[in-house]
Amino acid sequence: MRRTVALLCFVAAVLGGCAGTPEERSAGTRLLWRDAAFAAPSQAPDAAAVFTVDDAMRAYLDQSSVHRAHDPRRSLVEQLYRRQALALDYAGSTRTAAEAFAARAGNCLSLVAMTAAFAREAGLPVQFRSLAVDESWSRSGDLLATSGHVNVALGWPAHDLHVRRSNETSLVVDFLPADQIDGVRWRPIAEATVVAMFMNNRAAEALAEGRLDDAYWFAREALQQDAHFAAGYNTLAVVYRRRGLADAAETVWRRLLEQEPANRSALANLAQLMQHEGREREAQALNTRLRSLEEAPPFHWFDAGLQALREGELHRAHDLFQREVARDASYHEFHYWLARTELLLGRSKQARRQLELALETSPSPQIQSLYAAKIDWLKAERRLQ
Repeated sequence: MRRTVALLCFVAAVLGGCAGTPEERSAGTRLLWRDAAFAAPSQAPDAAAVFTVDDAMRAYLDQSSVHRAHDPRRSLVEQLYRRQALALDYAGSTRTAAEAFAARAGNCLSLVAMTAAFAREAGLPVQFRSLAVDESWSRSGDLLATSGHVNVALGWPAHDLHVRRSNETSLVVDFLPADQIDGVRWRPIAEATVVAMFMNNRAAEALAEGRLDDAYWFAREALQQDAHFAAGYNTLAVVYRRRGLADAAETVWRRLLEQEPANRSALANLAQLMQHEGREREAQALNTRLRSLEEAPPFHWFDAGLQALREGELHRAHDLFQREVARDASYHEFHYWLARTELLLGRSKQARRQLELALETSPSPQIQSLYAAKIDWLKAERRLQ
């Protein structure tokens, strides 16, 4: 799953958060569109269809033992993936939940979508999770990307107060072997991000088949769903380059680097474009920046920043948190801890900016409300000064 390129499962780490309010952020993204350069898609992107449960799925669930099971989470997973039951195969293109069920097959993202759709229909809470797997590079023509991994966790029914619960708070459903994900750090992501991944997959599949018009509209929809989704920007830029819109592609990649100066995918892709256009000096400068980046595992600078903060080394903590944000600006906790450090350093304006970015990249309304409250507190503090 982690190494597909044109048939991307989950490409990550291309672009994170941009400055401005959500409205300004959305408007800024719209400035990147080049609709007039592309014909209408053969199939319009339909975000609502990704998790839609059809009549066949409902009938299958009604005939199963999930609702009567001691542990409905495990019963559902067994019904979907046990060979003696439905026996879905891990194969094929990116399908919606209903399409994967009908075909009895799907790639990793299809199976995550289908599992989540069935779980919600059965009344089970769902959480999507992005895993901090080791970075792996892939290349297909002029597309350079790094790959990541997503799974889904199923909770207990909120209304079931009498079930004899185990010590587990959630059951993780993953399509990689357990020994590949044991101990790997993860973070929750919003449903909108999963839909953006789905649309980006469709765009990548269209790219692989030479369907540039379709690729454009799906990449565009990915960013409509989640304006902070990294891979969508990379895919959009590649579509522009293949359509001959080098200026548009350059604009997208340079925008990524404004927000994430240490973004390796953006540096590599832009350097390749510069070299192709004969701008050797610019290509060399970008490649030098790329080679200078110190490789470190996910969360390395973040953990080091927390340790520096505990030791009272505020400036060192600030620099370390900034390094983590520079390579991944889409994770709310990176912005939150940078905001805390800015506040401890007496820089309330910078702290508020980071809290706004934490709010924009939050995966749930509950976390968003916490950051909104902190922003309101900062505003009140400034008024009292």
